[in-house]
Amino acid sequence: MSNGRIPEEIIESVLKHHDIVDVVGRYVHLSKQGHYMKGLCPFHSEKTPSFTVTPEKQIYHCFGCGAGGGAIQFLMAMEGYSFAEAISQMAKEANLDIGLDSLAGGRSQQNPEKTKLLEAYELAGKLYQYILKNTEQGKQALQYLRSRGLHDKVIDAFGIGYAPSQWDTLAQLLERREFSLPLMEKGGLLSARQDGSGYFDKFRDRILFPIHDWKGQLIAFGGRAMGDVQPKYLNSPESMLFYKSRSLYNMHRARPQIRKLQQLVLFEGYVDVIKAWEAGITNGVATMGTALTEEHAEVIRKQADQVIVAYDGDGAGQAAAYKSIPILEKAGCLVKIAMIPNNQDPDDYISTQGSERFVREVIEAAVPSIKYKLLYFRKNFKLQEDGDKLRYIQQALKIIADIASPIEREHYVRELSTEFHYSFEAALQNLNEIRLQSEKNNKFGDNNDKPWNNVMNDARPRERTPSLFPAYHNAERQLLAIMMYDREVTHYVESKLGDQFNVDAHAALAAYLYAYYAQGYEPNASSFIAMLQEADLEGLASSLAMMGNSHGVNDQVIDDYIREIKKYPQQQQIERKREEMIRAERSGDIKRAAQIGIEIISLEKQLKSS
Repeated sequence: MSNGRIPEEIIESVLKHHDIVDVVGRYVHLSKQGHYMKGLCPFHSEKTPSFTVTPEKQIYHCFGCGAGGGAIQFLMAMEGYSFAEAISQMAKEANLDIGLDSLAGGRSQQNPEKTKLLEAYELAGKLYQYILKNTEQGKQALQYLRSRGLHDKVIDAFGIGYAPSQWDTLAQLLERREFSLPLMEKGGLLSARQDGSGYFDKFRDRILFPIHDWKGQLIAFGGRAMGDVQPKYLNSPESMLFYKSRSLYNMHRARPQIRKLQQLVLFEGYVDVIKAWEAGITNGVATMGTALTEEHAEVIRKQADQVIVAYDGDGAGQAAAYKSIPILEKAGCLVKIAMIPNNQDPDDYISTQGSERFVREVIEAAVPSIKYKLLYFRKNFKLQEDGDKLRYIQQALKIIADIASPIEREHYVRELSTEFHYSFEAALQNLNEIRLQSEKNNKFGDNNDKPWNNVMNDARPRERTPSLFPAYHNAERQLLAIMMYDREVTHYVESKLGDQFNVDAHAALAAYLYAYYAQGYEPNASSFIAMLQEADLEGLASSLAMMGNSHGVNDQVIDDYIREIKKYPQQQQIERKREEMIRAERSGDIKRAAQIGIEIISLEKQLKSS
């Protein structure tokens, strides 16, 4: 079994120090279901969980897209690591000295540009922090931050810095440290002069908020201008480190609390997050002034069930909050909207009303998305006028009609009819007519390409139609599933069947199992999969491992599987003979047809006696 230059005992040692639930849990919100953990697959879009982690076997498998493997394969898929990179990273996290520098294909060799950019961003972050706190140039910026209620301790904690007005402060430092300036431009730290005479700093005369990935690595900056300079906010451009449509400010700090509470508070800006953090809201992140994307929503859903959108209280902020609802709900989030009065933003509200009121009266008082939609549209109607009142009621019923739960629909219809003194029965009838018309207009499910993951009919997924394999194919799968957990069965199969598996992938997997046990390893699905290093075989092995072990399987069952597998080539031979006999008869060669018929009878007798 080939693992490059990484000894298999090192792989074993690394896996022993990492529980797959912890590894996967960094990326996917997992819920316990019996002996399994389930969550939304990070490798394809879905609304109902088909991604399963089995702690006992230390493997994962998605019944939707077929992805599967152990902790190493998961890290490779999520981070784009090579096998050696994944091993190196996991060993580093476990404080294992396995000679990382000697591993072929290590991180520095695989992606030197990315490594140098991370070093440069770390250096730039320290430079800007130093300038803010320790130089004359940074005094005005520091005073501004303090005037906004950010004291020195929180400035240090969030790594806030200042880029001076000079054109090449960072460029000179990077050049002195022998960083490649073209790479620094590619990574978003510098810009090239139009005349080709050199490079200048991307950020100048701006307060800088470091942006980190989920691991806490600095990958970008958000720059805020002081005064009337436009644009007011300027983010780093997208690079090999930073993707605006997927990155969320403060996710690396907030993740533990988000996962603990299964709730995320979504803000619009850096200062809102920081001020809320000081107020005790430690599960807050921000979209950094960019519009919420479906990619953002996917990242959020994998971390939390519930989202509280806490955008600014002015018209633009509330419109953005309204637009966020379908994006987040499409991803499967339960959405609430925080209502901030008097056109204030979270920062202003905390500064004027205090932390306790912000938590109690804004965050904890957030309203369900349907309630917010009704309030959002309500302000567009003059409810003292009958015409507008009736139009609002009709609009409200259309909004309520989209609710999946009959109880919730009835609740909001009753509230509406009570407020406006209309018959509950009449309002309910009107709502049912709206729903009936909507169903006529939308007969089909929302995921027609994958009907097994369709959430039509009040979010009840349909059963996926199982694949129907021929008898020999099922026998091979069942046999391999048993072999993954039983050394003795594997030795027996090797002696009786060898490489006679009919499916090429099954034959390859069997060969790997023979070799795995021949090297003295104990049955362990995760370790075995880690040693395959072939994506197709890893997925196949994980799906077989999910089928179970040899519990309750006796010798007769094993022999039956072997017999079924051996029968298939004979059946194929008989089928070919029948076709040959038909051709002989059609060509008039009766003697040859009779001879083939005798051969068929002999083969059928052998098949029955086998």
